[in-house]
Amino acid sequence: MPDTPASRKFIDLILQTSSKWANWDPPIEIKVGDFGTVNRTSGELEVEGNIYDAAFRESLNQQGLVIDLSDPSFQPIKGAIEEDIIMCSIGVRKGDFTLKPEVSASASVKAEFQFQDGKRGAVLVMHKPQQEYIPQGRLLGVIHKANELKDKYIVNSTFTCPGYYLYLSNNVTTGGGASVDWWTDAQAAFSRKAFDRAGQYRYTPLYSLKRRQNWLQRAFRGEEEHLTEEDLWRDCPAGPWDPLDEDGNEDPLIDETDEDFSARQSALEGADGE
Repeated sequence: MPDTPASRKFIDLILQTSSKWANWDPPIEIKVGDFGTVNRTSGELEVEGNIYDAAFRESLNQQGLVIDLSDPSFQPIKGAIEEDIIMCSIGVRKGDFTLKPEVSASASVKAEFQFQDGKRGAVLVMHKPQQEYIPQGRLLGVIHKANELKDKYIVNSTFTCPGYYLYLSNNVTTGGGASVDWWTDAQAAFSRKAFDRAGQYRYTPLYSLKRRQNWLQRAFRGEEEHLTEEDLWRDCPAGPWDPLDEDGNEDPLIDETDEDFSARQSALEGADGE
């Protein structure tokens, strides 16, 4: 059984620093166009379907929403392969880092990170990631009326890679922070790594979410014809849970900035009904 407070804490920490969602189990594929709900307890996306599946395309036709998602202009776009990306949660300081994936199937990694006393830190490393995303323009503007997408989240972009490293520290007090040698540190509450020796892009450590907004309310006010894709689909920089303590449990009494509070309240809207 997964450690749900730990998974939610890791996802929340990466969200705070990147506005993107970490995949707690990167070997489990998350695809561009997946839609579903976010589990408030674990923080993980529970996929219910994909907009590019034949069943969803047929449902669009039955609902009178005319768009051919098999058209190449609507297919996901792949970006260039990037250099290694290292994401650290707020308060984590990165020192020397070296990655030599050619050494073995599991790769050779040495890194130093310094974590704050009494606070958990999260680190996510992606080796030569490639982003894939839904093309901007007409697509999301048409499918937002689909019944299946009511109050749902949609994966609008993913980062895949042939190797990843995931680390969540303990919330221990060490008297000035702790420098760690990658994967050998006793302070790790959770760590995971994998590297595909053939270089296949089989892991999805990171993705972005949008959530459908209530377009009917605006349509009644006569605003629908002026709505943009950004109006119809809101980015999701916060999870549908209250602020988390260092153990990953919800604590509504934790102080947060006005910006964080606004983002979290937006995420919580409708969450109880999911």
